Amino acid sequence: MHERSLPASPNWYCSRCSDVNGSGLLGVGAKNIIFLIDVSASSCRVTGELVGHRDLVSGFSFCQHAGQSHICVSSSNDGTVRFWDSDSKVLIREQAAHQNSVAAVHWSPVDKNLVVSGDEKGIVVCHWYHTGDTASFFPEPRTIFCISCSPHTWSSVAVGYKDGMIVLIDVSKKGEVTHRLRGHDDEIHSLAWSPLVSEDALCSRLEDIEVSAGDEKGCYLASGSKDQTLRIWSSAKGKSVMTLKLPYLKKRGSAVDPGVKERLWLHVHWPKGRPTQLVSSCFGGELVMWDLTRTGKQRWTLFGTSSEGQNHSRIIFNMSSVRLQDDRELLISTSMDREIKCWDLASLDCCWTLPTLGGFVYALSFSPVGTGCLALGVGDSMIRVWNTLTTQNQYDTRSFWQGIKSKVTALAWHPKKEGSLSFGTDDGKVGIYEVFSNRPPQISSSYHKKTVYTLAWGPPVPPMSFGAAGGKPFHSLYSCAGEGIILQHDPSKLNGEASDIDKLIRDTNNIKHKLSPHTDLSWKPDGKVVAIGNEDGCVEVYEAPSLRLLCSIQQHHKIINALRWHPDLDSPPELRCLLASGSSNATVYVHDLRSVIENPPEVPAVLTEPYRRLCGHTSKITGMAWSPHHEARLVTVSYDGTAQVWDVLQEAAVSNYRGHVGYLLCVDWSPVDPDVIWTGGKDFTLQEWRVSKQEFTKPPKGERRSRNEKMKTNSKQKKKNKKAPGGGGAAAPAANGEHVAGGGKALTGQELSGEDEEDEVRSTNSPVPPSGERGAVTGFLKKKKKTKHKGVSLCVRVSPDLNLLKKKKPRSMLPISTSMDHRPKEDLLQDCVTLASVRHDTGKTPCVPGQGEHIHLGLFSDRQALYRMFEAEEEGHVEAGHYDSVVYLRLWSGDLEGALQLAVEKGELSDHLLSIAPMAGFEVWSRTVEAFVKQLCLQEQYLKAASHLLSLNKLYEAVGLLRSHKLYREAIALVKARLPADEPVLKELYTSWAATLEKDGHFSAAAKCYLAAGASFDAAKVIARKNDVPSLRTAASLARISGEDALARSLALRCAKDLVAAEDWITAQDVLSSQESLLVHRLHFCVAELMTAMPAASRAAPQLCASGAPWASPGEHRVSLQDRVRDAWEARFGVSQSSAGHRSAGALLQELNNFPTVSLHLAAALCLLGLVSHSCPQVQLYSSLHLTRAVLSWLLGDDGQLIKELWQAVAWLRDAGHFRVSAELCSSLSLSFLSGDVSVCSRKHSKVLHHAEEEPQAAAKSLQAFVHYHRLYEHWWSNSIQIQSGVPLPAAGPGDEAQGEALNGDASVEGVSPASCEKLDFDASALLSERHAACQAAQRSVGEIQERLAAMVLKHSRAQGGQLDPGENEADAQSSASGENKADAQSSASGEPLDSQGSADMSEHQKRLMDLPDTIKMYPHPDVVECCLVLLHLRRSSPSVLETLRQKAKDLLRQYGTDASAFKASQQFLP
Repeated sequence: MHERSLPASPNWYCSRCSDVNGSGLLGVGAKNIIFLIDVSASSCRVTGELVGHRDLVSGFSFCQHAGQSHICVSSSNDGTVRFWDSDSKVLIREQAAHQNSVAAVHWSPVDKNLVVSGDEKGIVVCHWYHTGDTASFFPEPRTIFCISCSPHTWSSVAVGYKDGMIVLIDVSKKGEVTHRLRGHDDEIHSLAWSPLVSEDALCSRLEDIEVSAGDEKGCYLASGSKDQTLRIWSSAKGKSVMTLKLPYLKKRGSAVDPGVKERLWLHVHWPKGRPTQLVSSCFGGELVMWDLTRTGKQRWTLFGTSSEGQNHSRIIFNMSSVRLQDDRELLISTSMDREIKCWDLASLDCCWTLPTLGGFVYALSFSPVGTGCLALGVGDSMIRVWNTLTTQNQYDTRSFWQGIKSKVTALAWHPKKEGSLSFGTDDGKVGIYEVFSNRPPQISSSYHKKTVYTLAWGPPVPPMSFGAAGGKPFHSLYSCAGEGIILQHDPSKLNGEASDIDKLIRDTNNIKHKLSPHTDLSWKPDGKVVAIGNEDGCVEVYEAPSLRLLCSIQQHHKIINALRWHPDLDSPPELRCLLASGSSNATVYVHDLRSVIENPPEVPAVLTEPYRRLCGHTSKITGMAWSPHHEARLVTVSYDGTAQVWDVLQEAAVSNYRGHVGYLLCVDWSPVDPDVIWTGGKDFTLQEWRVSKQEFTKPPKGERRSRNEKMKTNSKQKKKNKKAPGGGGAAAPAANGEHVAGGGKALTGQELSGEDEEDEVRSTNSPVPPSGERGAVTGFLKKKKKTKHKGVSLCVRVSPDLNLLKKKKPRSMLPISTSMDHRPKEDLLQDCVTLASVRHDTGKTPCVPGQGEHIHLGLFSDRQALYRMFEAEEEGHVEAGHYDSVVYLRLWSGDLEGALQLAVEKGELSDHLLSIAPMAGFEVWSRTVEAFVKQLCLQEQYLKAASHLLSLNKLYEAVGLLRSHKLYREAIALVKARLPADEPVLKELYTSWAATLEKDGHFSAAAKCYLAAGASFDAAKVIARKNDVPSLRTAASLARISGEDALARSLALRCAKDLVAAEDWITAQDVLSSQESLLVHRLHFCVAELMTAMPAASRAAPQLCASGAPWASPGEHRVSLQDRVRDAWEARFGVSQSSAGHRSAGALLQELNNFPTVSLHLAAALCLLGLVSHSCPQVQLYSSLHLTRAVLSWLLGDDGQLIKELWQAVAWLRDAGHFRVSAELCSSLSLSFLSGDVSVCSRKHSKVLHHAEEEPQAAAKSLQAFVHYHRLYEHWWSNSIQIQSGVPLPAAGPGDEAQGEALNGDASVEGVSPASCEKLDFDASALLSERHAACQAAQRSVGEIQERLAAMVLKHSRAQGGQLDPGENEADAQSSASGENKADAQSSASGEPLDSQGSADMSEHQKRLMDLPDTIKMYPHPDVVECCLVLLHLRRSSPSVLETLRQKAKDLLRQYGTDASAFKASQQFLP
């Protein structure tokens, strides 16, 4: 239908809005149209459009299967998915399965009938082409950005979302999600599957690829995201296997700044047959080819490096590739720079570029000097200059955008100077471009207030005096704009002020009246006369240069849109004075002005009849052009969407072109080909077409008639809607956009309508409709009207007419009298007679105005009649419940007190009534205010009620009102603002508010209230209720500042303990430092920190916090613990042996003794109940307390107390089962036991301890036994390490495997040379205490008997009840059952009853324990039997174990090793 065409720009920000089939046909979604472009030849050609969508096209895809490649599918923001036949360009089927805007669509490469689409709400729909069925899934509640069907498995679909998530779904399993691919941080812009079915292609590159389990074969998936990365995913494993970061490429001579977040759309495309190569877009419009097998930093190759200017200049949105029959592999890309480029994938060079248009084509003009040079003025704020005659590149186009920044609505080439192009814009700017230079345009300093309609070059007129310089003629530039004036610009001095030619017209023609606004002008080619069109439809012809009026053509009756003079070149004289004019009345008039121009009349002539009348268009004329090749042949374009060629002399239609969608705006005839015409319009396209090839001769008929019928139907419908609101709505706009509101000039000569502007914004920016369009229907329910067309169910959205939604009419105050004025005409006339009789008192009409049937006449009679009418109206309002109207009627009649009383009774008081209440007196006003306060309280407007109480000076009542409704903040503010500071009610308010806040858990706010009320103690307590470290620390500080010292110490100590539990030692010391009386606790925590820093303690309780003091650094471990403690105390706290006062050791020890502690026996009982933790940090804290007392006793010289406290420190760790920590502590204490004396080894303070009393001696022996016990095990394990060839083993204790080996006799060391083992470096005889062995044996026997008795009791209770006791779990029951079996076995073996035998044994053992000294039981030794076994094991390998020790150990084993485990282990040592 057309030869060449510049299509509309492809839509932006769509993941797949273009696709190409195997025959080389490219489909591109632009605005709401799909353009079809043939890319198979050396150049491209637009072959047609697919028209039908009502909103922007968001997705497009071809069917890639043989025999069906001409079928394609598209999605749109109108919520529909449409199937098309690209050969016949007809709609096959429309499906409206989505309820929201469709974001993406893709035709499955595997199944020729499957199409998958997704909308912005996350709904995925499968469409089956052959049956028309659909299936919907909802895999994720996210916004879908892109969809891609697998080219290998028909059921596998990848979906990319706005938040960076990618999911793989199986459509054969109702959309089940098979994998969720997480890794991107922002929008997923595109997805591309590898053309290879397996995941073997990249194995040489990816070292971490594993073989898939079973026979499952995966496929790689590539994704591009806004986070500037590409990722390659394994669909078999569901994880990322490669991440590619976009390179920052140099652009326009400068590097891209990585810190600046640029606009980015990252599209990826995996060409067929290239499994290791991936194409992606980049930041500034570049294309890069990634080699997925290459290593190193630069794994990409840039497209278009062979010459400059091949790449896009802005970001790329879509790519698609095709392999043609001639084996060429092409890649097609679309970009924000409004260009479609074709690339050769073999050479990576650009083959051709197709420019596109991003707005209405408002103006087009061929250069009169540069033949074939066509300029386009487009609504995307750019000018295109197209060399239409070039043979190498059919679309040789340059774009100009600098200095424009608005829609280009008018163009005009200089008639003599080559390359000089003037332009006018939508914002009133006029400028001149030199298109063959790179300089920015010259801009006129004189701006129009509205859109520039027309530009024209002509001879200068006064006051500008150009003259001629060197024989070179000069021209002025004339501009006509929407405000109705024509300005003359000096092209050599555009910075000067332009002149308004209206002044010259008035002066020359002596015109006093206001001139009609101008809408167009056209200079005759010879420059002698100029024709000016006006808004009133008049065309005036003026003679240059004085602009004397020659004639006025008063044929049109609507605004003039276009004026054109017949060209002078090679034209007969009788045709050179023909002037064609077009207006909004759709008729073209041609006037012959030869007589007027050649013989100017003295008085301006008035022409009312045209020379020729050209009828056929059905809507306003927007542009026209005379043929430079024919005599009197004219082409016109119109809002009816067609271009019409006329034979003017014959008044005949020659040809009609209907290739555009929507109205046309501009036209020009080719300067070289008589058969070619160029047109541009609303559909964003420029089209070249031949007159001889058009099917139609005349414009389509009946369009105006049908439109008029629609307007009548709409007016009738509006009337119906007024009767029944919401019953209908306005019809949807026509698909081709021909119905445009407004009666003004066409877009080439008048202002743009809001609708047109929205169309441009939507098409040039984003597929998302602008907010203005969505906002126009906000709040209304859209209705869907279903119609059937050729068996296809279509869905048309119908919106209600917004003009029908008017404000609700207010209720009448006088409804009865008003209704009586709507009676029949006869009654109304009779009212006039009656009223006249009353007014003139004729006595013939016995009526009383304002009563009965004459109520309404009270308004036209005296005041008493008006009062009677008011009474009747009041009765009606009371019956209807409109008490507010009654109040106003009484108010109008002057009964203010009655009005207020009624308002009080009915609860209808208002601010207005209250404001006028003082007019009735103070008492009335006071009662009204009190009543209004009650009304406001019922309405829960307490603040307003309190404010009105203040107007009565009832301050305390207002405060009480606020307090009763828990508005404490407002009540306090009121009291503080109006009452003295010592007002008791203020403290009550603070206290009440604090109690409420404390109850609700707002402790900080409650504390502030308590502080304001002077209750500092309560404030600190309430803050401490939170019981976290910041709250406790704040509460302690608050109590200290307020003078509550006891509370401050308690809270500070609680806070410090919590910090110690978290091992934040520095902060704990800082908290305690504010309280001088807590010095002893600081000393305690210092000791605890030093103990925690021991290696064994660090392994037992890994530190969570590295906040420690310098004295606890690991480098000090070679120094004894006592020295480190004393050094730290003296350096940091000033506590030493010579300290006095509150820092003296005696005072500190006394204070520490007053601190409650937990004894060992009580701690064991509490541990069983779960009240005390056996965790290592808690036990160390208790142990460090005793160690602190020991050091203080050392400073005091109390040797006996020192020994007992040291024993307590070691015993705590021992009894808690922390063997390693206990051993480390014993080693760190550096104690020496020689000749029965205990010595403290120290660098500065070594001392031999003297302990003459019995209890310290027992403690010393027990401490010596435990120290030697740990050394015994160290010696045993060091020998074991040598035996095992140097294999390192950790130190173990009785709770570890070592005890089991010793008792079971498994630690065999036969075959080892005794000389190779170390000798004992301590006196092991301290471990072989016969008295402690007897005590331990008796205790073991008592424990066994107690277990047996407990088992018997449990068995008896079960026999009686048959159930578990409360609190007994199944584990206890099982252990009890084993005890029962053991007890039964022993009793059967002895042959005696268990109860009598057990009682006798129990008495005997208890008697033995009673006979032993208390010190034996108070200060126990390690298990003597265990020590005997270990010594006997060592005897086999160590000569240092004396024979006397060996014999003593055997004797003790025979006598006290009677229990089963010890007896079994001793058999290998005893004969």
